Amino acid sequence: MIVHSAGIQDRVAARAVLMRLFCRFDSITKVFADGGYTGKLIDWAKDMFGYDVEIVKRNELHTFKVLPKRWIVERTFAWLNWSRRLSKDYELRHTSAETMIHVAFAHLLLRRST
Repeated sequence: MIVHSAGIQDRVAARAVLMRLFCRFDSITKVFADGGYTGKLIDWAKDMFGYDVEIVKRNELHTFKVLPKRWIVERTFAWLNWSRRLSKDYELRHTSAETMIHVAFAHLLLRRST
């Protein structure tokens, strides 16, 4: 996960996420992305890392339908909302925001292991 300023478009920041993903986990071949990540990113990820980027889009507006693999992202954000520090945007620097996300997940894992 990468935290960046609101002035950076998500499609541009997705390249940094994919680079970090490739450096840490070289066995990943498929990446699921939201509908906002269409365009040149798909070809770039295929050329650079050999990733098969699958876009999960909503077909019908204003209707509820469970989308494949989308529930994983939504569940993860729900877990992060349990952390009081992450319920609002308190952090001044993006690095401290990333650190608080790591702390929240470490806390979640420690609670589950006991």
